[in-house]
Amino acid sequence: MTGPPDATSARDRAGAGALVLVATPIGNLGDLSARAVEVLRTADVIAAEDTRRTRALLTHAGVPAAGRVRSVHAHNEREGARMVVDAVAAGRRVAYVTDAGMPGISDPGERLVRACVDAGLPVEVVPGPSAVLTALVLSGFDTARFVFEGFLPRRGPSRRERVAALASERRTAVLFEAPNRVLATLSDLLAACGPLREVAIARELTKLHEEVWRGELSDAVARATTVEARGEHVIVLAPAPEPPAASDAEVDAHVQAALTEGLSSRDASARVARDLGVPRRRVYDAATRLRRARDTNP
Repeated sequence: MTGPPDATSARDRAGAGALVLVATPIGNLGDLSARAVEVLRTADVIAAEDTRRTRALLTHAGVPAAGRVRSVHAHNEREGARMVVDAVAAGRRVAYVTDAGMPGISDPGERLVRACVDAGLPVEVVPGPSAVLTALVLSGFDTARFVFEGFLPRRGPSRRERVAALASERRTAVLFEAPNRVLATLSDLLAACGPLREVAIARELTKLHEEVWRGELSDAVARATTVEARGEHVIVLAPAPEPPAASDAEVDAHVQAALTEGLSSRDASARVARDLGVPRRRVYDAATRLRRARDTNP
């Protein structure tokens, strides 16, 4: 990114209604940004997932809370969205905060944004701490491409499908998990991904007793059976290894089967290249060679 930072403050935009999502510390209160404090200080309404925790945060930041804090959590977000839309439409600035991190990421907030977008109302974001990114960069795994899985379903087919998909996922995967379910999730990942898949497990991020454990899934499960899990965990799963390249004999066998079915060299090449994940040119050369050999020796 180039150019000077936008120095426009929330006070400068007073009178222009907007929903402002404000990221809050995931542990260390020192991570609350100066911009976040200013937005919270000047907001007409502060909507919060947990008003008690938010009032404590506001007190820490020296921000008055009287008469401005409203409760908007997972169980009343639909009704809260109507309140937010009405307030923003009336020209009020509504700051929304969750218990920790960025609203809308495994936390309430998504419906508020959708409601304002659908109503044609402004939405702004004050970025800040993120457990997803913090754990990702601490893992030591590939950060160029990653996928965030949030909390897995607790049981049933949907959980099995998600875990199975992670077994072949070629991107680094980040998951959240509650302490009482860490062992079950690691055990399911072990069964699906095998004992040697690397994993990093982070807890108490940015706090005094921050801990990041790195190793293989088999060791992670063994450790989880003996170490008491405390606090929410972030599990970072290393990308699935590349499958071994198909041998020439394997390519020839698949091509020969396709040709025997009556497929043309072109169609046989397309199918085998897709099935084996090999370059189509390589398969086409094999198809041409095998067809020539068959024509020469009928």
